[in-house]
Amino acid sequence: MKDVLNRALAAVDQVVMGKEHAVKLAVACILARGHLLIEDLPGMGKTTLSQALSRVMGMSYQRIQFTSDLLPGDILGTSVFDRNTAQFVFHPGPIFAELVLADEINRATPKSQSALLEAMEEYQVTVDGATRKLPDPFFVIATQNPVSQAGTYALPESQLDRFLMRLSLGYPGPAAEKALLLGEDRNARLGRVEPVLDRATLKSLQESVPQITASPAIIDYILRLVNRTRESQVCAWGLSPRASLGLLAASRAWAMLEHRSYVIPEDVQAVLPSVVSHRLRASEDPAGHGGGGLAQWLLNEVEAV
Repeated sequence: MKDVLNRALAAVDQVVMGKEHAVKLAVACILARGHLLIEDLPGMGKTTLSQALSRVMGMSYQRIQFTSDLLPGDILGTSVFDRNTAQFVFHPGPIFAELVLADEINRATPKSQSALLEAMEEYQVTVDGATRKLPDPFFVIATQNPVSQAGTYALPESQLDRFLMRLSLGYPGPAAEKALLLGEDRNARLGRVEPVLDRATLKSLQESVPQITASPAIIDYILRLVNRTRESQVCAWGLSPRASLGLLAASRAWAMLEHRSYVIPEDVQAVLPSVVSHRLRASEDPAGHGGGGLAQWLLNEVEAV
């Protein structure tokens, strides 16, 4: 498995250049069976990252462009009356793919955004009173533009909490951008990407993540981190139990990518900013711009031993 994971990371890095840490977090998110939110300016490679991941992981891929006129049925699917059989026939929407890109999710209305809630949490959708299972594996990557840009609707806390991680790719470094300018087009590089994993291998890796050992000391460390947010007046509210479970799962997935069968404090520290920054708000920052700073504050506040 070590060689497979190394080749998967290297394949994505060849397309999304100069963002090795972000790519590694995204792969850890998939291994931990979470969902990923990428917040960044347009043109930073968010869509390219999602396409590269789907190809490398051997997952079926659908992109949903979220707009102000998008309806829930455009995401989930709809039933259409068939005159030949005199019955309603369900036509599945793009949500029925293994990797779904919800592009610019915060440009859609809250009603359309909420269509993803059941899918992300329960891996199923309910349409016309019938519940339909989604593919396994199932992974959502949502991208959003900064809420300061025109035509955006901020995601509510209930939906943000469904995402295991939030990342920001940011501008590439000078060397990476020079290589990007001198090299092939992104689409050309994407076209050459071959699957490194198949569905069976990916599911096996995901099932192995909970088997990564987390000692009582690691569990206590995670509990101290979570409880600090609940007790401190710095945070408007504390982390939820879903957040603590997500932090443990992400730490185990990171340990797997580091080729270890056990979690160490550095694994928790590596994933914590991406796991908690979108779940925290500063008491004096109701607009929610201080999540990243709170993550660093939390790491400084709580000792690992």
